[in-house]
Amino acid sequence: MTVDPTRIDIQFDPTVQRMRGISKHGLMPFDVPYVSGIVENLWLGGCQAGLILPEFVKHLVSLYPWESYVVTHPISSLLLVTMYDSEDQGFAQVDAMALWVNVCRADGPTLVHCQAGLNRSALVVARALILDGMPSADAIRLIRAKRSPACLCNQSFERWLLH
Repeated sequence: MTVDPTRIDIQFDPTVQRMRGISKHGLMPFDVPYVSGIVENLWLGGCQAGLILPEFVKHLVSLYPWESYVVTHPISSLLLVTMYDSEDQGFAQVDAMALWVNVCRADGPTLVHCQAGLNRSALVVARALILDGMPSADAIRLIRAKRSPACLCNQSFERWLLH
């Protein structure tokens, strides 16, 4: 299928189009839009090749380089990081990414995405909220309420956030 970027149809709108599945960790079912608003100027989501990046997004942080959004408008920044949704994923880079997310969202709408928007991107978004003053447990609860109860089902990610 060919996507005409001049004709954005609702079927290609990641705020409406949904992704469904079972999480890798905990085998939790999820049914979510590709992107979900968490707090002002902070969006969390997944990705599928061919989806058009919403025009309101000004900053994009991609933690899943194997698929990417079609960008049809100028954006102010793009950060591409290879990160894995595994129990042994390191956390050394998380604070730097979270600090960058906070800089970006102070400037405008920022989307942090991975494959499904459940673990990697939720980890970075939660850490950004924590570094901005939100208690860890509150950040986790907020993300689960705004996106999916399946968020942060990778227990090593949740443990790290709560440390």
